[in-house]
Amino acid sequence: MPQYREMTDGERNYYERRAPEYDDWYLGTGLFEGRERPGWHAEVEALRARLRELSMHSVLDVACGTGFLTQHLAGRVAGLDQSWGMLRIARGRVPGGRVLQGDALRLPFRGAAFECLMAAHFYGHLDTAMRAQFLAEARRVGQRVLIVDAARREDVPAEEEQERVLQDGSRHTVYKRYFEPEQLATELGGARVLHAGRWFVAAMT
Repeated sequence: MPQYREMTDGERNYYERRAPEYDDWYLGTGLFEGRERPGWHAEVEALRARLRELSMHSVLDVACGTGFLTQHLAGRVAGLDQSWGMLRIARGRVPGGRVLQGDALRLPFRGAAFECLMAAHFYGHLDTAMRAQFLAEARRVGQRVLIVDAARREDVPAEEEQERVLQDGSRHTVYKRYFEPEQLATELGGARVLHAGRWFVAAMT
């Protein structure tokens, strides 16, 4: 069994500080305004449309953040995140669902509680031990697992330590991986690729 690691105070601080500006990354506003990302907005919409097409009775969105993608899921929806700042925003976007604070590596749900467990832009921040811990929990709680993450491109390495700067000027170091579609599908144990774009990949078991 891999060793369990709690989120550090620095990581918690980063996500709390980032909550008010998190959607800027999707929307191309704030610090992301003017950034060259060809086809970005069209692909964000394509990803949201793909999620709306999924027919599921119940979904748990782990590390749901502000609920930017969560709001497009059908069925009984629950969102879970460590950050209260993120959840305050998500709560307004998922009015008919349940939004709660919790640990993605120790999910507070019984086995097979949801038809699907989704995690968007979370899996790629986990190191080897944490990935094993998370996937074990995801498979325990969700009958299916859907991962959405960043696509591997020629201008980025497969993995790196990134320095991220927020609007308040604070600097934070974040571990980040990028995925080829088939690589992600294989890591998930033979998943089906749902989206393979320049910016995003998605695969479901």
